[in-house]
Amino acid sequence: MTDSRDWFPSEEEPNPMRAAQAGMKPTLPKRFYKEAGVEERDGLFFLTLDGRTAKTPSKQALAVPSRGLAEALAEEWQGQGSEIDPTTMPITRIVNSAIDGVAPRQAEVVDDLVRYAGSDLVYYRAGEPERLAKSQNDAWSPVLDWAKDTHGARFALGEGVMHVTQPDEAVAAVRGAIEQVRSPFALAALHVMTTLSGSVLIALAHAAQQMDVDQAWAAAHVDELYQESVWGQDHEAMERRRRREADFKAASAVYRLAQQ
Repeated sequence: MTDSRDWFPSEEEPNPMRAAQAGMKPTLPKRFYKEAGVEERDGLFFLTLDGRTAKTPSKQALAVPSRGLAEALAEEWQGQGSEIDPTTMPITRIVNSAIDGVAPRQAEVVDDLVRYAGSDLVYYRAGEPERLAKSQNDAWSPVLDWAKDTHGARFALGEGVMHVTQPDEAVAAVRGAIEQVRSPFALAALHVMTTLSGSVLIALAHAAQQMDVDQAWAAAHVDELYQESVWGQDHEAMERRRRREADFKAASAVYRLAQQ
């Protein structure tokens, strides 16, 4: 039988961590519009709120290159309740970042992505246990094969966490692949997928449609999934991963929609 304390926690058993977290919750702004929509002008698609052009945090027009991406933005804004919660608007956050941060300094973003190629997740393998080593190989070898076959990039693998220096030619090939991404929206999305996965190669392979979004996310978390299979699941860790997965999938959508 379920203990009533599961439904009505006793005041004699306070959870200081939850109390502190509740005290840190930010005050969310009230919803100030009724309808979110899309308006096309001069080849761009603008997010509108009650007919007025929405703005980024830097007060630039919230305009994107495709109707599909604009409609995804409008869906996020229309889906808000009485308050506007940015944590439920990952596409908007990525688009804001693209307009305000990436567009004015794309070269710096490229450089940051290239740095991941020097220490990518997929280079570092476990020698044991055998099941983990096999899972890593099954998930990561196709990514490395794609990089070799498509971009001529051959990377050195290592066991454990000791740094392995990668060939300059391979890193340069990754730079060339990233530099082909001209759209600041797609580049921002690629950066989000890379930082969330720890692998620019997984992000690039997914962007090139070599693996779907679920396969890409699973490939980035082989080690975590193995640990959970051995030691069991941690609720807080799973919740963090769930939120990050939602952001990864939003970035995947932005990458695809920005180039339609």
